[in-house]
Amino acid sequence: MAKRRLAILISGRGSNMAALVEASSAVDCPYEVVLVASDKPAAAGLAWAADHGIATFAQSPKGLPKAEYEAAINAALREAGAEAIALAGYMRLLSDGFVARWRGRIVNIHPSLLPKYKGLDTHARALAAGDAVAGCSVHLVTEELDAGELLGQAEVPVLPDDTADTLSARVLEQEHRLYPETVARWLRGWSDGIPFS
Repeated sequence: MAKRRLAILISGRGSNMAALVEASSAVDCPYEVVLVASDKPAAAGLAWAADHGIATFAQSPKGLPKAEYEAAINAALREAGAEAIALAGYMRLLSDGFVARWRGRIVNIHPSLLPKYKGLDTHARALAAGDAVAGCSVHLVTEELDAGELLGQAEVPVLPDDTADTLSARVLEQEHRLYPETVARWLRGWSDGIPFS
């Protein structure tokens, strides 16, 4: 069976991107990574991807209308033949139009047990609330922030001496396991005829 062509969008070091790439080398993995793109040309993850033989694309949004910036990203995705997109620490909100063009084809990993703590500062918010568990979620991307269908979650206990940093580090370990597993399961479930909208 042909592997699905996955693109990954990042803004930083790309540790979840690296986890997805490393998992893709398994014989039974249903995807191959065809592009790593970033809104930050100096993102460390771009160099990592290039070192691993993956095509990269960078476009800074500074000084560009959002529509023009997203058109450049979209053109790179189409040129790479991407069928699906995984957001991996991509720190820009996608426009409704972009999401609509790729509806059902974009996933994100978020460092909380959604629907709790959408947006930023998730670990500090979990600690402030006195939560006994924290974790991460993989979800489909929709026009509403961190509100799409949940595809997978992993829990991490909150320890008595946790800080936002220590909790973040333990959640990140689970992200690196959960994201490749969930993306693989998601793509295995695709029928052959999902059209672009």
